[in-house]
Amino acid sequence: MISFIRNLVGVKTDRAVQASVEALVRWDPQAATEAELRTMEQHLDDLGLQVAHARASYEREKKEADAINALSRQRLAAAEQIENQVAAETDPGRKAAFEKSLNTLVSMLEEMAPEIEREEAEAKDAQEFLEMLEQTYADAGTKLKRARSELDRAQRDMSRAQQQREAAERRAEAARQAAGLASATSGLSVALKAMQDSAARDMASADAAASKAKLLKPTKPEEDDPNIAAALRLASGQAPAPAALSDRLAAIRARK
Repeated sequence: MISFIRNLVGVKTDRAVQASVEALVRWDPQAATEAELRTMEQHLDDLGLQVAHARASYEREKKEADAINALSRQRLAAAEQIENQVAAETDPGRKAAFEKSLNTLVSMLEEMAPEIEREEAEAKDAQEFLEMLEQTYADAGTKLKRARSELDRAQRDMSRAQQQREAAERRAEAARQAAGLASATSGLSVALKAMQDSAARDMASADAAASKAKLLKPTKPEEDDPNIAAALRLASGQAPAPAALSDRLAAIRARK
């Protein structure tokens, strides 16, 4: 009955933990994703429960093996005691009774031997199964911690790379804006130069006009000397201004 229960539990346990154990053993924690980590954590949790069940099973099997061994030792001690009584007994009736009891105990011990071997084997199997699960659980825990650490480091590297990229983009944007400002400044300088050139041309034109006006304006002697002024008027086709009153009056009548 005990063996049947153990085998039944063992089959169910094997089926329950097979997928988790195989997944954890074959799992490569290198470059594990967050989803894989969660899946492995679930397998590890399942395996942890199976470890607890296996430990309970081993303790139960060991307790049963210890109990039947203790009973065997107790019966063997009783048989040895009765054996001594058989040897010391001189009364044939009592001696026969002791021999019958001794025969009963020996038969019981002989019948117990296969059961003792079976219980010890079951306890040993349960212990090995427990040790295998505990070792797998410990190895999986180590792999999971390493994978978690590597994933965290990869995420930190990604975050740092993103920050560096954003800083580079900000520097590039600042440089681009600086280039645009330089262009505007250059355009402003060109406009200022054009305005200055225009002003210079206007000033030059004004100077030329002033010089021309000064050149064409009659000089003081030409205005002050009546002879020169009259000669100039004649040279320009103008009639000389009448000097006498009679001439001036005649000129007025002529215009009427």
